Parts: sequence; C-alpha cells; structure tokens
Amino acid sequence: MKINVVNPLTKAHLYEIESPSQAELNKVFETARELQKKIGALSVKERIAEVVKISKYLIENYNGVSERIVSETGKTKFEALSNEIFEVCDNIDYYRDHAEKILKDQKVHTPLILMGKKSKIKFGPMGVALIIAPWNYPLMQCFLPSILAFLAGNAVVYKPSEVTPLKGMYEEILDGAGFMKDAIQFVYGGKETGAALIEQRPDKIHFTGSTRAGKQIMAAASKHLIPVDLELGGKDPAIVFDDVDIEKTANGLVWAAFTNAGQSCTSIERCYVHESIFDAMTEKIVALTKKLKLANPDCEDCDADVGCMTADFQLKKVEAQLKEATEKGAKILCGGTTIEGTQIMPPTVVTEATTEMELISEETFGPVLPLLKFSDEPEVIALANDSEYGLGASVWSKDLKRAERVAGALKVGNVAINNHMLTEANPALPFGGIKNSGFGRYKGDYGLHTFSNIKSIIIGPNNKVIEPHWYPFTKIKFETFPKLMNAFFSRPRKWIKFATVGMKMDNMGNKEKINLNK
Repeated sequence: MKINVVNPLTKAHLYEIESPSQAELNKVFETARELQKKIGALSVKERIAEVVKISKYLIENYNGVSERIVSETGKTKFEALSNEIFEVCDNIDYYRDHAEKILKDQKVHTPLILMGKKSKIKFGPMGVALIIAPWNYPLMQCFLPSILAFLAGNAVVYKPSEVTPLKGMYEEILDGAGFMKDAIQFVYGGKETGAALIEQRPDKIHFTGSTRAGKQIMAAASKHLIPVDLELGGKDPAIVFDDVDIEKTANGLVWAAFTNAGQSCTSIERCYVHESIFDAMTEKIVALTKKLKLANPDCEDCDADVGCMTADFQLKKVEAQLKEATEKGAKILCGGTTIEGTQIMPPTVVTEATTEMELISEETFGPVLPLLKFSDEPEVIALANDSEYGLGASVWSKDLKRAERVAGALKVGNVAINNHMLTEANPALPFGGIKNSGFGRYKGDYGLHTFSNIKSIIIGPNNKVIEPHWYPFTKIKFETFPKLMNAFFSRPRKWIKFATVGMKMDNMGNKEKINLNK
C-alpha cells in the first residue's frame, strides 16, 4: 500500500511511502532483539555518550532539519526550531547530567524483622520498545521517547505517522551523528503497519495520539499483555482570575491557544475568564489575535506567527465544530473561515459557546480559542473538571496561594501557573494525563523508569542459620510468633520484648529444623 506525503502549505507532492512486508517486519524485530543484548550490556554512561551525538548533530544542522519539518507539517520555522529541535536537545542535556543517577541501583528500607538482609531496586531494560507517534510534533515525538527507551537499555522500533513521516531524515540524523546503528529502527506505513508491529510482541509500547486510536492500541496490546503508555488527547482549560495583569495574560493565552496552529494536545481549548474582566480580556485577546501573521503558500520564507493545519481531515473536523457551534448560538469574533484553496485556518476566537457544543466537549486540535465566563472559584473548578479529558491546564492569578489551591483541585496530569503548557519545557517534570487523556508518564525520572524493568532485590547471607519462618511449622513457633508481632507492631514498639522473642525465634530455626535422621 502506497501513501502520498504532501506539503500541507503548498499542496506540493513530496514523496510516497509504502507499507513494509511481513518479512521486513520480522527482520526489523530480529535485528532489534539481537542488538538489544548489546545495548543492555552498555553502561548508562556509554548510552548517554551515544545520545549526546544526536543533540550535537541537531545543533549543527538545525536549519536543514527545520526546513524539512516545516515542509511536512506546515508549522512555522521558529516552531520547528523551538518546539521540536530545542525540546529534543534540552531533554538530552538533562539526561546527560541525570540519567546515571536515575537508573542507579536504589537502596531501600529493610525492616528490622529482616535483620541481616539488604534491599535494593534495580532498573534494567525491558527489551524492545515500540514507539508509535503522531503527526503534530514528528521530531520531538520521535526522539524524546526513543532516547528514553534507549537510555534505559532497550532497542527501539519507531513508527511515525503516515501524515508526517519525515522519511529519510531520521536516518540521516542518526547516520550523520554516528549513533549506534539500528539501535533505533524506523518503520513507515499506516494503521495496518502499526497493528502488524504490535503483533510482533514488543516488550513495551509507547503511543501518542488520539483517544480513539489509543483504545485500539490498548486492545491489541492486551492480547499479548504488552505494557502500554498512552499519551492521548486533551481539552485543556485555562482559568483566569480577576486580579491578573490583562496585557501579559492575554499575550500568554493567545500564544497557548494558537501555537502550532492549535495542533497540540495541551493547547488551550477552553478559557474560563472571571466575569468582572471578561469584556476587557476578550477585547485584548481579539486585538492581539488579529495582529498575528499567517503562513503564506507563495512565500515559505516570509515571517509568520501561525502556520497551516497539517492534516486536511483535522481541518474538516475543526470547521464542522465551528459550524455546529455557530448554529447553536456561539459567536465568532475573529477568524473562523479557512482561506480558500489552503489548509490555513486563521486563529479564531469564539464566545457564548456551551457544553452542549462539540467545541467545548470534544477535542478540537486547531487554532480556536473559546472564551467562557465564570463567577467564583468553586464554579470554575467544577467547569474545568467537567470533561472526559484530563491532560493539562493553567491557572492565572497574582494570588499564588489561590492558584496552587485551584491547581491541586484540577483533575489533570499537568498544571502551569501564570503560563500554559510550560510543564513540558522542564525535562525534570513527568508528562501524562488521566481519564481519556491516557495513563503512564514519561520525561523526568519516570520517563526512564517507564521503559525499565523495575526489579526488587533482597540480599541475605549464605551461612548455617536456618530461617525461623522456614519448615517445619511447629506448635511452639505458632505460639511464639504472635508475641513477636505484638512487640513489633505496638506503638511505642516494645524493643526489649521484640529482641528477646526475636532471638528465641532465630534459635528455633536451627533447633527445630527438618531432621533428616528421623
């Protein structure tokens, strides 16, 4: 099956990708499983050295990489640089300094009842990690999870979206960087290819995409009990209290709603503004939105703030949501109409939308900012939580105690205060959602641990002492053990009694051991 790849801004045909054969998929996984033994044998320091090569290459070749990303996504060149290339390099820089510590054996508490033993946690590889990525951030969504999986000692099989496959560019980056050959392999194709890859039974699946597709991935993985991380859609609310600086807040809201043409799972899709400042905030947001420069199909090098929409099917969904909303009484204050013959949807501000409209209840994934009123804190918390999604949110207020209180009450995985989606800019913070936004976390310590076999180890001496809890189970053991429990679990603990009974129990191990001469 052949799939056409086009430039969404100019509509120019770029190239075709073709789904791989079953034999090719078999070969990919054979290579991955064999190479994983070598990857797993590397020290974390050696894996870090490999990953740093990628960052070095991206920094030296940012211009060409940016241009290629733009050609397939339609985003602005600055967004390709800041949201994709910088993001990858920033995360690599973080793990360069922290991965060894994160993956180092961890000593943990051993209870006194197990005196003489030591406990630790080891973080080992899982095997082969399958990464299935979306079309909106093709470079970042490739290398972030792939790098995490590799650092944890896994081989990686990566399937990009057929909408923005960047075919050849990934290979060019890794080859040019001198990265370990075949440690990350790329498989191109559509949904059928993704399903076939799952049937190869990888040891871990990391999926980023829609909630609908996530449920399908989970169902397929469940047949083989493959652990899955699901980074799915969002309907992120922003909550704006009446004490904010309107100029700053409006600028932040406009950026967070329209960055990447709104094609981010954590962009603002519901903006709740306190009724006392609603009119002033709305006026400022509309004025700023109208000043944004749109991408130009006839001048790809011209300055632009907002690019085009990447996928035509997603554009149609946004148009349908706007149509339904206006038919039910919503008002479009600016934007709202796709530029004829293009996939450019001008940034759109909407008021008087309601929860009965898909624009408020369903993920939009486009450059649309609905503004809604609220009157008090309990009301806005309830409104923000009234969603099937739970990915991110933001709270805007000069009262930081209130902002943190509200942040704590929101049923989401990520909250920024006086900013939006900025948790993603800190590599130390885990990222993920709840409800229909999925489960699992990556980035931060969790990002490496989610790709690790977390193994518990307990170490005891090999001497002549027979453990008292081993066979045989005698009447005297049964009568003595409750005394030990009583002393140990009392508060305060009865240490003298515990020590006395404990020594008696220890002596029983050898005294009452199984007698082979009887």
